[in-house]
Amino acid sequence: QVPLVETGGGSVRAGESLRLACIHSSSSTNNKCVAWWRQVAGKEREGVAAISSQSIGEGRTFYADAVKGRFTISQDATQSTVYLQMDGLKTEDTAMYFCAAGLRTYCADGYWEQTFSYKYWGQGTQVTVSS
Repeated sequence: QVPLVETGGGSVRAGESLRLACIHSSSSTNNKCVAWWRQVAGKEREGVAAISSQSIGEGRTFYADAVKGRFTISQDATQSTVYLQMDGLKTEDTAMYFCAAGLRTYCADGYWEQTFSYKYWGQGTQVTVSS
């Protein structure tokens, strides 16, 4: 059974906002590094943002340069849901967005950006931005 479920995708106009949610309230994914990835047909999957488990003291966040200042990753107090607030959406943000849970609690530089760092992946939610 899929332990991660993404919601919140849809079709919007450039400049609008969306908030994606990754539900991972299971023993397999709780207290793990959780990240958002996206992929466009014909291109490699790229890391968008990641957040460390708050169980280690703080939810440190990481972002790809392309989304810094526009996207914000966060999680609820119980760490059962990780959100990706996407503001100022651009047409180039159009992609299938995936949520992934890692094998450890901390998302470190050089770790969160690699697909093999994650054990669980959601089925994805489509985000389409039109001009």
